[in-house]
Amino acid sequence: METEQVNPQMRVQLSTSQLDIVLPERNRSILVNTNLRRYGLSSLVNTLLGNEKPIPFDFLINGIFLRSSLDDYLTQHAISSETTLKLEYVKAAIPPIHLASFEHGDWVSSVDVLSTTSPAQRWSNSGGQIPGHERILSASYDGLLRVWNISSQITATSPSAGDGGHLSSIKAAKFVSPSRIASSGTDRTVRLWKYEEASDDSPAVMSQQIELYGHKASVDSIAVHQPSSRLLSASADHTVCLWSTRKSDAPAAPHSSLPVNSSRGAKRRKIGPAISTSQRGYLSSLKSHTAPVSSVIFAPNDPTVAYSTSWDHGLKTWDLPTSTPVDTRSTSHALLSLAAIPYLKLVAAGTSARHITLIDPRASATNVVAMTLRGHTNAVVSLATDPNNTFGLASGSHDGTCRIWDVRSTKTDKEGRVGQSMYSVGRESIGGVSRTSGDGVKVFGVLWDSDIGIVSAGEDKRVQINRGKGAGPITQ
Repeated sequence: METEQVNPQMRVQLSTSQLDIVLPERNRSILVNTNLRRYGLSSLVNTLLGNEKPIPFDFLINGIFLRSSLDDYLTQHAISSETTLKLEYVKAAIPPIHLASFEHGDWVSSVDVLSTTSPAQRWSNSGGQIPGHERILSASYDGLLRVWNISSQITATSPSAGDGGHLSSIKAAKFVSPSRIASSGTDRTVRLWKYEEASDDSPAVMSQQIELYGHKASVDSIAVHQPSSRLLSASADHTVCLWSTRKSDAPAAPHSSLPVNSSRGAKRRKIGPAISTSQRGYLSSLKSHTAPVSSVIFAPNDPTVAYSTSWDHGLKTWDLPTSTPVDTRSTSHALLSLAAIPYLKLVAAGTSARHITLIDPRASATNVVAMTLRGHTNAVVSLATDPNNTFGLASGSHDGTCRIWDVRSTKTDKEGRVGQSMYSVGRESIGGVSRTSGDGVKVFGVLWDSDIGIVSAGEDKRVQINRGKGAGPITQ
């Protein structure tokens, strides 16, 4: 049997008990037993490459990671020695290590970052973010937004409720640009903030620009697309709303949505007469879900298309110019989180049933579920794609862990082929110990950034940063 890989080149010749590994570009070969597993194969490839410092490799056969010996693989897949396979070796993922934790006074619901590679920075025309000046945005149940530098110092905090801030817990926050932030919460509003950093050592300032009204319940997820000045929000009122981030484009707020009749709203107006904030409404309200909407995103390559997930078990595709749901993918469980995997033309949805479902959202797809990723022991409430691997994903769960996935890493069980996680990252607040229920350390949000790493938020009142070895240091 002969196996070839285009890049890097590798040929494997198999007999019943031996294999001859050949790297044509090095004109070297070695004869070994077929009972070797990944580590042994990795050592051999390093020998053939002449690497003085060994590099850990993973091996792919027909696009799937080899997780057994070659002998076992051939037996499991009933492969004949006359069959030709394609074998690829790739640099193995490194277990992420804990770098820093930023402590809050209450639960942390959501995180975002501003870095050289983050969407908000890429969309900006202000030039590249200076390395070492990355910023981390956190949203908390105490009703405050905080911006941190990578030395765990707070550079700015949003105003309190009495000074024009959110009236209750914040559930979601995003950088729109290096100088703008969007947030939403249980007070049923979406808010846009101006974020300014001084050139000297003066504190940064976060001031509210626009209040967006229209939802009738908690707003639990937002998505932004700065080039089109559009923002999406998902709410427990069963709707998705589309907004403009430009004051001049946004219609007036619906009178019925404004807090004019509540004593709390009256009190707020009395104590904050100097606060000048524009109140605006949505461009459209998208109604089709029959239960709380948990998450919403813009389609990766088309900002006129959106995807939303809901407790009603459905993934919906929306045409935003017409406010029309053009397709619904129905599943067996409540869907709680959402992320797109553009290379595979799939979306990943975290479920209440403790797994992640990879869904083909195209109306032409005959199968709704492309793959299931199993490993979590509680609801999967947050997802983020790996910025350096088109097959990679991070998930945050109420079991108190983040898991790192490569959808090419699979195993076979009684349900067939399912994805398995590469690594599990526990909460440093309890020493990384796993808790099945996640009580006290539930993860509420996760984000993956090339510069900063895996940033997660949780019930332990911390933002936690983990990153693979070899990345630059974070100073505490």
